[in-house]
Amino acid sequence: MNKLMKSMIACLLLILTCGCNHNTEQLVDIQEVSAWCILGFDSLDRNPAQRMEMLKELGLKKYGYNRGKAEYDKLKVEFDLAKENDIEITSAFLWLNASKDSLHQLSAENETLLAQLKLVDQKPAIWVSFNNNFFENLDDEKALDVAVNMITYIKSRTDTLGCELALYNHKGWFGSPMNQIKIINELDQSGITMVYNFHHAHEDLGNFKENLKLVRPYLSYVNLNGVKKEGPKIMDIGKGDYEFEMIKLLKEEGYHGPWGILGHIKTEDVKLVLERNIEGLKSLNTQFNKTL
Repeated sequence: MNKLMKSMIACLLLILTCGCNHNTEQLVDIQEVSAWCILGFDSLDRNPAQRMEMLKELGLKKYGYNRGKAEYDKLKVEFDLAKENDIEITSAFLWLNASKDSLHQLSAENETLLAQLKLVDQKPAIWVSFNNNFFENLDDEKALDVAVNMITYIKSRTDTLGCELALYNHKGWFGSPMNQIKIINELDQSGITMVYNFHHAHEDLGNFKENLKLVRPYLSYVNLNGVKKEGPKIMDIGKGDYEFEMIKLLKEEGYHGPWGILGHIKTEDVKLVLERNIEGLKSLNTQFNKTL
């Protein structure tokens, strides 16, 4: 083999090697995201079978069972159908309202939810959140006492189901991640985690980096959304000013998922909303690779 041929082969190998080593790390693994707030947030009002078909068409293998228009007495039917379609239901939402729920006495709707979860093979994490009517006109000490007592009771119920429990930041006193950390520390129990929602993060933006260090040890899920300081609350991923840096900070703190994307718009076909968020994630992944 002459020198020219050897040189050409060496150059070709170098090109191929460079190509193979090209970094294509994703900011968020789109294949692993789950859909959240899709029940009751769908202008087509899909039934469970249609919902499974939509998710498969989108390439999504996971979703959460939110409150929406969910018929709790038929929850097992939906869970069984999801299992048949190799789709995981990652979470079920438990919403507590002081006008219906109290210590040791949950609403008929919530009792039905828990009764149905006892029957299913898949055991989703239960994401619990409170209407602020539990905490109105209470100082921090009394609010913490109310929350700790209620979460202790809910944890006793979820333990019997074999479901993990996570605190979900929504609005009001309980929606503050710093207050949720106080609750977990006061309980001094392992196994209680936190779900962090970008669509309820607007009040945290000024302290996000500092607070993240405190929140990170408890995080079990992060639901993504476009974020502008002035809102709106629900925005396509990639259309905001903050979500890219927020995700990067989460990863730098060692959080690499799981991630959720939102439907959460009642007046639109939820498939189109999810498609836009998937495209938004792709754009963030492209932006991320340009920084490597």
